[in-house]
Amino acid sequence: MLLRKAPPEQVGFSSEKLRAVYRLLNDSIAARAFPGAVLLIAKDGLVVSHRAFGRFTYEDNSPRMETDTLFDLASLTKVVTTTTAVMILLEEGGLDLDECVAGYIPEFAREGKARITIRHLLTHSSGLPGWADLYRTCRGKAAFLSRICEMKLEYETGTRSVYSDLGIIALGAVLERCSGISLDTFAQRRIFVPLRMQDTMFNPSEEIWNRIAPTEEVPERGGVVQGQVHDENAFAMGGIAPHAGLFSTAGDLAIFAQMLLNGGGYAGKRIVQKSTITLFTRPQPPIEGEHRGLGWGLWSEDCSAGRHFSPSSYGHTGFTGTSLWIDPERSLFVILLTHRVHPTRDNTQLLSLRPRIHDRIALSCD
Repeated sequence: MLLRKAPPEQVGFSSEKLRAVYRLLNDSIAARAFPGAVLLIAKDGLVVSHRAFGRFTYEDNSPRMETDTLFDLASLTKVVTTTTAVMILLEEGGLDLDECVAGYIPEFAREGKARITIRHLLTHSSGLPGWADLYRTCRGKAAFLSRICEMKLEYETGTRSVYSDLGIIALGAVLERCSGISLDTFAQRRIFVPLRMQDTMFNPSEEIWNRIAPTEEVPERGGVVQGQVHDENAFAMGGIAPHAGLFSTAGDLAIFAQMLLNGGGYAGKRIVQKSTITLFTRPQPPIEGEHRGLGWGLWSEDCSAGRHFSPSSYGHTGFTGTSLWIDPERSLFVILLTHRVHPTRDNTQLLSLRPRIHDRIALSCD
């Protein structure tokens, strides 16, 4: 199924109810929840809404947000790039979910980490800390991996789930050793080029920085960050990291989302098999308080997708203010891209707004 535009009513949406969604977004901008946003809604392969709101900054003379504005996706990198790469390598036999990470990276076995598997990294249940300010002392991928290999666990592997950038950084190293090429090269060859996601990339060229929504004002980096990854650890890794660093547009992410709804293929190009998508988006062995697939977050009543998406829904968010939620029961997906960290990450209004936005979208469809 190829995406194409259609009136909302063609797939059961109410244009009048969608206008209430747009008012909420505009009101949120007026309340300074974020300077601007791009929203894309698609159902049954039909894009029923693709709109831009607000500006790049809160200044009146700031560039207007456009539907093809690029955003720093932050942790959406984890699912669009890293998780998809795991799917591909798993199908090709180059990776085993229940193989110990130390089987690919022997030095990872230090400090009680010998039992951690690829599955543990994908479900954030490895025992590794959630985050560390490694950027203060480390530069480059090798230095980051070396420090993570030296780390002690914060809890027993498999007993809890603590969302961990560090575990995904280790997973990226596994992927590069298995594939023999860098993660960005793998993603470009195996995901972005086949899907014709021409506006999806790491380390965008300065020539297109004017198309990229700015993120935070960081004096240590010379002011407002624009065109370079916001995440400090990803920046210290050279801008290409498995946990953050990807830039894209709502239009490109729509192709990716529809590929998943299609069962792994789009426009004659197959990325993964339907059975693999099903495996990665179904609940993993339960850990109290967590709803996780492999790499993907799963729907729960208190998730960022709100209360009205189907229980089989899956998605992810990004620290900068981005999100992607997919509802396979309704053949529906919603992409909401904001840069809520501009001018400061201390602005957390989006956390309570995002479920309300998704609720209104879900309730706009009969």
